[in-house]
Amino acid sequence: MRGILIGIAGGTGSGKSLVSQSILKALGSDKIVIIEQDAYYKDLAHLPPEERAKTNFDHPNSIDHELLYAHIRDLVAGKTIEQPLYDFACHTRRPETRRLGPHEIIILEGILILDSQQLRSLMDIKVFVDTDADIRLLRRIRRDVEERGRTVESVLDQYENSVRPMHLQFVEPSKRYADIIIPEGGRNTVAIDLLKTKIEAILREREEHRQQQPTR
Repeated sequence: MRGILIGIAGGTGSGKSLVSQSILKALGSDKIVIIEQDAYYKDLAHLPPEERAKTNFDHPNSIDHELLYAHIRDLVAGKTIEQPLYDFACHTRRPETRRLGPHEIIILEGILILDSQQLRSLMDIKVFVDTDADIRLLRRIRRDVEERGRTVESVLDQYENSVRPMHLQFVEPSKRYADIIIPEGGRNTVAIDLLKTKIEAILREREEHRQQQPTR
């Protein structure tokens, strides 16, 4: 049976991961896999390190859309994939991969996923996590310094030169495609509970449909 695809978009630091983890905790990790768009950055191993750092990672062109779409399509179809693993310190793909699938529910999370018509066409539920810019910036600084080995200065430079302009050009406009908008991210328990209820309803409908099918 076809998997359920939930797209969770929003600006950097908006709380997408917290929303995804809340759904995972509520519905069970055995049913759900979370796919992060960030794993599908293009491999920049062919460039010198100083050139890699100049790449605009908030522009759609930084993503390997063909591979991401192919993998999501396969997961939705109940197949397994070999997901790339990205080294954010070096801006290259690691040699190892992560085997995933099959799963009943696929959560695709990333800043640009609603900007892609191809990906939107596969989604059963489209979510946009809407959080104030100052909160998103603070979270971005904390994440990139603690998890990705960045300096505060480099994070602020990137935010000013690419993150904010790309958010205004690509991320914020994609909000119009969302079925559900969640203000304040993962701390909005009411909106998350409504989202969980919708997912559970889809699961019930599919199970009822499956039981009604004649056996051969």
